[in-house]
Amino acid sequence: MNVAVGSTSRAAASLRGPWLLWAAAALVVALLPLVFSSGASLTMMSLMGFAIIFALSYNMLLGQTGMLSFGHAVYYGLGGFITAHALNVVGAGKLPIPLPVMPIVGGLAGLTFALIFGWVSTKRAGTAFAMISLGIGELVAACSLILRGFFGGEGGISTSRTKTLAVFGLNFGPQIQMYYLIAAWMLLCAGAMYAITRTPLGRMCNAVRDNPERAEFVGYSTQMVRFIVFCLSGFFAGVAGGLAAIHYEIVTSSMVGAAPSGFVLLMAYIGGVAFFIGPIIGAVLMTALQISLSDYTGAWQLYVGLMFVVVVMYAPWGLGGLILMHQPLLAAGTLRRVGPAYALLLPPVALIGVGAVALVETTHHLLVNAAQGSAMRILGVAYDAKSLLVWVVIVALLGTGLWLLRRVAPGVSAAFHGAAQAAQAAAQGRAR
Repeated sequence: MNVAVGSTSRAAASLRGPWLLWAAAALVVALLPLVFSSGASLTMMSLMGFAIIFALSYNMLLGQTGMLSFGHAVYYGLGGFITAHALNVVGAGKLPIPLPVMPIVGGLAGLTFALIFGWVSTKRAGTAFAMISLGIGELVAACSLILRGFFGGEGGISTSRTKTLAVFGLNFGPQIQMYYLIAAWMLLCAGAMYAITRTPLGRMCNAVRDNPERAEFVGYSTQMVRFIVFCLSGFFAGVAGGLAAIHYEIVTSSMVGAAPSGFVLLMAYIGGVAFFIGPIIGAVLMTALQISLSDYTGAWQLYVGLMFVVVVMYAPWGLGGLILMHQPLLAAGTLRRVGPAYALLLPPVALIGVGAVALVETTHHLLVNAAQGSAMRILGVAYDAKSLLVWVVIVALLGTGLWLLRRVAPGVSAAFHGAAQAAQAAAQGRAR
């Protein structure tokens, strides 16, 4: 009897946990404008909203099903173009459709094109699928400059979100109204994609990713599983594109190009494709870096690339994996054991960071801004980029930081494994 009651309570807790997390996420999203109320902050958070949908839709392919796509921006961009055209039709008074439901138009557009392109591309897996997706992406990108009637040429398609049917007196002109619209769609789409991962289809996606031969052996069509997920992913990418079109009020050919396809790959992988929260972390971080770093340096894309290389080499599970690997330690109360070891990492990481920034900015100044002379300034420090002493200091910072990092890394690893073993022993003790 006690065993049955205990198992029932644990099952109820496991069902209640996700709902509490989603409720907490909705509360945080609703209260964020009270903390970050400036126009720039609202704009950044709005961009993060549809970037999260875009990254999660991509992770349905890569993280859940193991399908590496180099052309996911096709469905994002086409969803945006169809939404822009629909907004212009609605604005002309031909259709009385309110703005809050317009992202569905983008989603249906993404779904339609995913049905067409997915039926061909999902017949192959692995490298062949990746190359087909790249070819489709380049094909659509080329068509965006040829079919000017639909894509608008280099100028794109302009629209206005305030000319649609007002809802409860809201015309969605103010940024705060736009933020809450994007936030609502973000929570809805993220919740739907999370629910899909808990269904039998989601489990079969993992089976196709991990062992497609066994999935075929037990009677499932791996091609059909890939096709269904591809279509669902295209729908959510189209929703993200529709929200982008509504937010920017203009859609250009760059939305279907290679840059957004590569950027969504960076968002998903840096955040962590193995965890549902990973692409969310990646989308928030990459959007913040794209907006913030570009105001301070012209080499911001190089920093993003360096971060991607570091994550691939030293944190293959992404930033989400680094965070979640500490969850058992926090639950068992052994996380404090690794605190002193992590503190030892701060000096070498700081030295490497300062040296890397100095190296990138100095090199960028000499190569790109050579016409401005060799005098430059970083963080208030003025120096001559061509000075031999400067390069000696940069090499010394990087060399010292790397040497210290190699010295303290074994101790940090030992401290973490010791805390993990203690957490595992504590969990086994509670289970008994």
